[in-house]
Amino acid sequence: MANNYFPIHGVLPPVVTPFTPEGKVDLDAFVSNIEKWNDTGVCGYLVLGSNGETPYLEEEDKLELIRLAAQHAAPGKIIMAGTGLESTQATIRLTEKAAQAGAQCALVLTPNYYGDQMGDRAQIDFFTRVADASPIPILIYNVTKFTHVNLSPAAASVLSKHPNIIGMKDSSGNIAQLISFMTHGLDPEFNLLVGTASAWYPALAIGIQGAVMALANCCPRECVQVQQLFEEGKWQESLALYKRMFPVNACVTGKLGVPALKYACDRLGYQGGAPCSPLLPLTPDEQQQVEGILKNAQLV
Repeated sequence: MANNYFPIHGVLPPVVTPFTPEGKVDLDAFVSNIEKWNDTGVCGYLVLGSNGETPYLEEEDKLELIRLAAQHAAPGKIIMAGTGLESTQATIRLTEKAAQAGAQCALVLTPNYYGDQMGDRAQIDFFTRVADASPIPILIYNVTKFTHVNLSPAAASVLSKHPNIIGMKDSSGNIAQLISFMTHGLDPEFNLLVGTASAWYPALAIGIQGAVMALANCCPRECVQVQQLFEEGKWQESLALYKRMFPVNACVTGKLGVPALKYACDRLGYQGGAPCSPLLPLTPDEQQQVEGILKNAQLV
């Protein structure tokens, strides 16, 4: 198998999926967001990530969103698609369809329903089978917040040697874990990506070069600028901006989640749209919380 590695340097938003109040995917709003993000300095897009409400999407909508992202992304932007499902064969099939729709690489979630059986041996077997069959390179998606399964550094080291597994998004926000991954013999070309803006500056300080972060939906320029300033040696300015954005991220990816992220997008010039049921829109009190946080961060 040919080595399909390519470096990922920069910030990708795990793009929101706008819905109409009736629960249909708002494709026009989705395209509008992609075209607006094209000018913010992000290096690409993750379509069908956790912040895209992917578990609620039909396959037809998933593939159409990938197609539209690929069609409307500016030249040179990475199109990454979340294709992880619980079974190996279903994951392979969706990954193949995502590639046909225009995805350049796939982000594959750790299987987790039978969590007690998902130790190193099972995870290595799963990702190896998917990578062997995938027409595009894959990345591992380690997000214990949702899966309650944490890929071990030992398993990550083994998988990093596979020529069609080019990276991992670790969304733990745990810098000690990122360092543990880095010191357990990862392949030198493996893209270890941070998965939350709460860890962005510390991750840069230990040598991480890429991120997939929810905050980049509503604050893409700020997320990009933290890295630019850091790489220019303007560490104090980078740190100050990171600290200013930290409470926003804590709100829209932690405390209030996707509905708050979508509300923040609406307030900052993007189209978040309604959350998909069973997620609920923010209450008036929650909206005021978000407004206060955006104001303190000098965003509104």
